[in-house]
Amino acid sequence: MARKLKIGITCYPTLGGSGVVATELGKLLAERGHEIHFITHSIPFRLGKFHKNIFYHEVEVNDYYVFRYPPYDLALASKMAQVAKMQQLDLLHVHYAVPHAVCAYLAKQMNGDGLKTVTTLHGTDITVLAQDESLKDLIRLAIHQSDAVTAVSNDLIQETRQLLDITTPIELTYNFVDKRIYYPRDVTSLRSDFAEPNEKILMHISNFRPVKRVGDVVDIFARVSQKVPSKLLLVGEGPEQSKMQCKIRQLGLEDRVHFLGKQDDVAQVISLADVLLLPSEKESFGLVALEAMACGVPTVGSTAGGIPELVTHGETGFLSQVGDVEDMAHNVERLLLDEKLHERFRQACMFRARNEFCNDIITTQYEHIYYGVLGIEADLPVAVCTE
Repeated sequence: MARKLKIGITCYPTLGGSGVVATELGKLLAERGHEIHFITHSIPFRLGKFHKNIFYHEVEVNDYYVFRYPPYDLALASKMAQVAKMQQLDLLHVHYAVPHAVCAYLAKQMNGDGLKTVTTLHGTDITVLAQDESLKDLIRLAIHQSDAVTAVSNDLIQETRQLLDITTPIELTYNFVDKRIYYPRDVTSLRSDFAEPNEKILMHISNFRPVKRVGDVVDIFARVSQKVPSKLLLVGEGPEQSKMQCKIRQLGLEDRVHFLGKQDDVAQVISLADVLLLPSEKESFGLVALEAMACGVPTVGSTAGGIPELVTHGETGFLSQVGDVEDMAHNVERLLLDEKLHERFRQACMFRARNEFCNDIITTQYEHIYYGVLGIEADLPVAVCTE
């Protein structure tokens, strides 16, 4: 068995799929005996309590008066190099191209070629930032200078190649769920706080940005609620929230919609739902749909980005073209009105999540990548999902 590694991880530590995946991956790697060093401006929100083999290094930004804007990127690169040298890190695994992969490249220049860098692309670093001509060359440099690059969907890989003319290898490593955390919870007593026994629950979880098309969520629910007694639970916060509240009032749905704000125990909350709504216009993977799937909740959403790689249409959910709220509402009704169909989807969701997107499998894939860039022969176990 190959030696255990010392790995630096940098991600956005606040709410967001990339930060969630990076933090959960670090915890899983630490369980396997690797030494993990998070290098971020604040403690990742999913890190929580003390974990063996995990260390946190805070990035502090110099506020010298001549700086018009605090130079976070330079502070991060310097901290990466400092931690790598002091802790003798084998590699840096950075999540998101800008600024993290660029900072990792600078840290590598400061430390020498002995320090390897792995970059994981999560979505908007490509789908949004790479659309900006002023950033394209910077993102391209960061990708080319990484020792390994991964992306969370085939769709994102193709978009990266097209937008940036990237020819270097990009390895597919899907997002994952920890099966010990994400499973159907018994929420019988909690459910009664939001819905009557004869009512169904629809749910949407996001940061309420325009790309999530939260207005479509309300439109879908408005149509469904006319035919199926139901409630809508909205989890999260974001810039579109006030527009959603206004639309809900205009449609007279205030007593049927609950805003739950940000929630840490996603598995507990999502187990309340009968159906998850994900009508996004851009979604490189759709982590929330995977979390729902693991809890036995089918998704009704759009065909955007990597969603079709995750949600199997007609088996674990239904997918429609972006903006087709009529079709999405019809599909929700099919699931809510046919108990046998819903149960079949529910079982298929749990099976697919546990077998295709299992934490055991994806963690082993990352270990193969790490040992590969370090040139270390590793006799790793076959990547299978264990019970």
